[in-house]
Amino acid sequence: MKKQYHTWLFMAAVLLLPMGVLALVKWYERNNTPLPVMGGEGHTIADFSLVNQHGTITTQKAWEGKIVVADFFFTHCPVVCPKMTRSLKEVQRLYVNDENLLITSFTVDPERDSAAQLQRYAERMDLQKNWLLLTGAKKDLYRLARHSFKITATDGDGGPDDFIHSELLILIDGQRRIRGYYNGTVPGEVEELMIDIERLKKEQD
Repeated sequence: MKKQYHTWLFMAAVLLLPMGVLALVKWYERNNTPLPVMGGEGHTIADFSLVNQHGTITTQKAWEGKIVVADFFFTHCPVVCPKMTRSLKEVQRLYVNDENLLITSFTVDPERDSAAQLQRYAERMDLQKNWLLLTGAKKDLYRLARHSFKITATDGDGGPDDFIHSELLILIDGQRRIRGYYNGTVPGEVEELMIDIERLKKEQD
């Protein structure tokens, strides 16, 4: 019986040791290594000039020195966008008083998503002060989505028949560089986003 006990103990150690080492490596990576810079060498989010939910112009200057979590959505989206918005509300709940973090949502349906419609959506979803909802010319929005945020590999000109829909949340640093992509409908990836925000905050301190 004693021999059998030692055998089970040995097998448990053999199985658990690699898991412990892997957990230690992941902990070290999260706390001591910088996030990757994505999008290609020298890539940054392009300048933009769009209208926010309050009816005023917002440019890239609103992002200066801030960590930004961005997404592309539309207010009439029945399933995916509400899930993404709820995920972003979890992020906002942690950082609502943090002046160095900003959430920015770009509509992909500007014909219906006027500034007034975005404001109604913000009120309905109870979005707080550090969250911008942006609309503007469709070609400008789609150019940003494709060439700056790189959320899709499809071609398109932002014309009437062009449509982009993505579940991705994008983490942007204070230099407008892409530092991570996360599926906003998957709780585990949203948790990963919040961990990476903290990693980025340490990096930028």
